[in-house]
Amino acid sequence: MSLRRRAPLAALAALLVFAGCSNDEVVEPPKELVDFDAKVAVQRAWSASVGGGDDTLRLALAPSVDESRVYAAGRDGDVYAFDAANGRTLWRTRTELPLSAGPAAGSGLVVAGASDGQVVALDAATGAKRWQVRLSGEVLAAPAVSGTAVIVRTVDGFVRGLAPADGRELWADEEQVPRLTLRGTAAPVIAGDTVITGFDNGKVAAYALDNGDILWETAVSPPRGRTELERLVDIDGTLGVSGRDVFAVGFQGRAAMLALDSGQIWWARDLSSHRGLALDGETLYATAADSTVQALRRRDGTPVWSSDVLARRSLTAPAIDGERLVVADFEGYVHWLDRTDGTVVGRARAGGGRVTNAPVVANGLVYVQSDDGRLTAFRAGERG
Repeated sequence: MSLRRRAPLAALAALLVFAGCSNDEVVEPPKELVDFDAKVAVQRAWSASVGGGDDTLRLALAPSVDESRVYAAGRDGDVYAFDAANGRTLWRTRTELPLSAGPAAGSGLVVAGASDGQVVALDAATGAKRWQVRLSGEVLAAPAVSGTAVIVRTVDGFVRGLAPADGRELWADEEQVPRLTLRGTAAPVIAGDTVITGFDNGKVAAYALDNGDILWETAVSPPRGRTELERLVDIDGTLGVSGRDVFAVGFQGRAAMLALDSGQIWWARDLSSHRGLALDGETLYATAADSTVQALRRRDGTPVWSSDVLARRSLTAPAIDGERLVVADFEGYVHWLDRTDGTVVGRARAGGGRVTNAPVVANGLVYVQSDDGRLTAFRAGERG
């Protein structure tokens, strides 16, 4: 086991959902939903409750799809496996943990994290508990799972590699946490033999998957301003990795394209987001902090379009569903947008609860988990 401690533990970070407005400023309300030309017919394929909803904590509980199964977890500790096509419950495990992130599925495991720092791994086929360990801080990002290591980020700035067989610590690294941060952490991403993740200080770092050696770290969004609020530059959204390129976006910071092998920034453009992004072959799509959805050209960051039709509706990060983007909002509405211009082409409702985490697209379906613990699968197709 190797441990590199490069900074003392930061003071307890404030839990901010929104930042930057003074008491004297008038905060505009969320945009009202208006009629639109529905070009997409949306059907509810199935729905299930995973229990233990929480509309206030902004947890990172979101479904994970592995082949023909969907795995989901609720705040009260229940983890489920469903048939991805019809929603039939395959197994249910009661962990009795205050789950806060995941589950993530892969290499025969289903792994979830908890608010008290515990991480639990279940057998993907049966739901039987394989191991459970306690880490040093709350888990607010889905782990990343491979046959070599399970990678976990905690809110105290640590990224750890755990052994898939028994959860023992293989390596760990700590990044400095600013005194004031947004609530949330970036989920680690495994690309081949490399782990990439973002941090609350605006940096992106890459590690060797097997031993945690630091391959590079790059300041994507350097802090600016004199006050702690002005200097918030958290990278909380999941990074995008495509080929040899890494894409990142930070709050009050920049969207950037980096080289996977070196961390060199190829381009950067001002953009504030704490949600994350989605990629297709030509375009990067991001939900900005004000819930405008923006499209940038992948190769150089040139703006393609920006849509404010859903502004201030606390949108999730986007996901790509065929020729459309899909996002969800604070009232449980799920919106399909045309990828060419951002116009709304379809809409459905996943329930009355807020949706914090991005929809998941797989098997021709869109899976959405609302914060009140409702998992819904939608099928969207061209109308007519």
